Amino acid sequence: MTVSAAHDDADALLPQIQVRLTEFTGALRRVADHVLADPAAAARATIVELAERSGTSPATVTRFCRALGFDGYADLRLGIAGETGRLARSAGWQVDIGREIQPTDPLERVLSQLMAADTLAMRDTAARIDLSAVERAADAIAAASRVDIYGASGSALVGEELQFSLHRIGIAAWAWTDIHNGLASAALLGPGDVALGISHSGQTRETIEMIAEAGSHGATTIALTSFPRSPLTDVADDLLLTATQATTFRPDALSARHPQLVVLDLLYIAVAQRTHERSHAAFQRTARAVEAHRIKEVAE
Repeated sequence: MTVSAAHDDADALLPQIQVRLTEFTGALRRVADHVLADPAAAARATIVELAERSGTSPATVTRFCRALGFDGYADLRLGIAGETGRLARSAGWQVDIGREIQPTDPLERVLSQLMAADTLAMRDTAARIDLSAVERAADAIAAASRVDIYGASGSALVGEELQFSLHRIGIAAWAWTDIHNGLASAALLGPGDVALGISHSGQTRETIEMIAEAGSHGATTIALTSFPRSPLTDVADDLLLTATQATTFRPDALSARHPQLVVLDLLYIAVAQRTHERSHAAFQRTARAVEAHRIKEVAE
């Protein structure tokens, strides 16, 4: 599986640094933390200034640049400046993203914060997503004999949404959250089947085990995660990336839900496009099946 370089899209640079924080240690982590804390200041700083402010050295800053795929500090500054400029131009909702939500904040302020965070997360996800990977996943699901979807906790809820959507258009899909049932199902998959694992961190042991089991029997495996270098991506054939913006009382794992749903909605629509006639017929039949249970308007 190939992951594009972080700077292929300037809009994805800061989210890429954020999700790779766990890879950086010591001095490199201090540089990363400083850039994320005040990217606008980092974009204006010289390499010596950034080194001093982060308590490191110019050589460390250079290593940080190369770890992100840049030739040097000038390219990193341009990337940060381009992204911070984009955020400044689209101010409004986004101006308060860095502010923590306080217990005494009015709901109007909380709503503004949530909308700002989710809006930025959606845009960052759109910048990170590999559309060719979505197309490959849609091709595989459209042609699959069956589709298994694995996830735990919040990821399980997202997986069930995809399962329901696929089922409505006639795709044989199951969502598994129990490790025993999931492993048993994964063991019955084979070539021509698809297994999709959902985990924001990419480190959920149960999801990794189920994807690995499915892959060992020849099923096409897909990972949906915010971390391109994680144990889950190591056992998947393809990768669908999301981005998050955490807020107070709603850490990354919870903040990942809306970006995950956006990517899976995109995947679902791509599958429906590829199976249009079958999907349309199935959707009409399922709609008619439940029509009698809807309350009809009473004419006056």
